[in-house]
Amino acid sequence: MADGTFAVLMLIAGLTDMSMNHCGTEAGCFDHGTQQPRLSLSAGQVIERRAEEAAEIYVRYDPAFKLGPFGHALGLSVGEDGETWVGFGMTYKIDFGDTPFYTELHSMPGLYFDNGGFDLGGVVEFRSGIEVGYENKQGWRFAASYDHRSNAQIYSENPGIETAALRVSIPLR
Repeated sequence: MADGTFAVLMLIAGLTDMSMNHCGTEAGCFDHGTQQPRLSLSAGQVIERRAEEAAEIYVRYDPAFKLGPFGHALGLSVGEDGETWVGFGMTYKIDFGDTPFYTELHSMPGLYFDNGGFDLGGVVEFRSGIEVGYENKQGWRFAASYDHRSNAQIYSENPGIETAALRVSIPLR
């Protein structure tokens, strides 16, 4: 799954949910909903595939507004060699019934600056991934995540990288 698979899964699941649960309502397909705003902190490793294994920290803010079933996210990551990515995109959360377990898919276009670290081929880079986790009664989430970054072949070089991380997400209200 070292490509845009997570973005495609998010789109298919989200649009299916939208058509079944949002489009037939008075508010319409892209009804303006709300979600718990949160701040997420992740620490992980770029997986040795094409890039060398390296540590990365990632901070993500999820604001309160939603469009239909899609949440929003603003993220910033910094690698141990100075690589920096910043982006904004969408999320789609799937709850596992009445359990505290969930999975969330995300897709975020952004800007990448290698700063002398691993060269991803260009400045515009897309980040998509999945997290699987547990949400306690106070709204804190604890998760494992996996994501992929690449430029979708808009540049001649497109090596792509994957990151595996542990994430803690803190509710802000």
